Amino acid sequence: MSENKLAGQFFDAAIGLLHKVRDEESESIAAAGAAIADTVAAGGRLFAFGAGHSSLAAQDVVYRAGGLALMNLLAVPGVVGVDVMPATLGSALERVDGLAGAVLDSSPAKPGDVLVVISLSGRNALPVEMAMNARALGLKVIGVTSVAYAEGTRSRHKSGSFLKDHCDIVLDSKIAVGDAELTADGVGAPFAPASTVVTTALMQAVMAAAAGELVARGVEPPLLRSGNVDGGHEWNGRVMSEYGDRIFFRH
Repeated sequence: MSENKLAGQFFDAAIGLLHKVRDEESESIAAAGAAIADTVAAGGRLFAFGAGHSSLAAQDVVYRAGGLALMNLLAVPGVVGVDVMPATLGSALERVDGLAGAVLDSSPAKPGDVLVVISLSGRNALPVEMAMNARALGLKVIGVTSVAYAEGTRSRHKSGSFLKDHCDIVLDSKIAVGDAELTADGVGAPFAPASTVVTTALMQAVMAAAAGELVARGVEPPLLRSGNVDGGHEWNGRVMSEYGDRIFFRH
């Protein structure tokens, strides 16, 4: 089997997942967009959290050209991406009880804000407790996860629950347990994960839905423009000045 054929199969698998998410999660995407628009219009703030590779989709909507300026990354030291050494420490930290509460207590998040919690499996203590604690503090929680994990694995949280059980809105990425789309003769393990592609697309779809909701309400969406186009820096300066009290990635 040639490399080109495998590459094509991955694209086909990813495109199929994107179609499935678009068709089956449209109502949840619209609800998430409306929740974010409600918060923006009411003067609230927006936060996104993800651990490990799930953090990539959270980072993709923060300080992003074409994105909402009010989206802030809720960072947990040691679990944002794979920059911690050794990288396996990040996976271990996801299983630590109490870490989410400490992070939320020291964050600027307040009742009425929105927190998007991204976790492919949704089974580890950190995302579960992040959602639980956020709701207890009065935040609206949007979960982005694969519901298949709740059906095919056991929770690692002491409650036995998953991320999806503690969210106001759940977006199902439809990713299969194991997050690998391909198998091939001579390759001992499944390979070619698509969760980043699909989860990032889900996040951008929600941002698009939120922008549309704001326009429908007569509110100009606080969007950032690329600094690589003429006038982009001036545009962004105006937006950040107007919404500075709700933007935390500049501090």
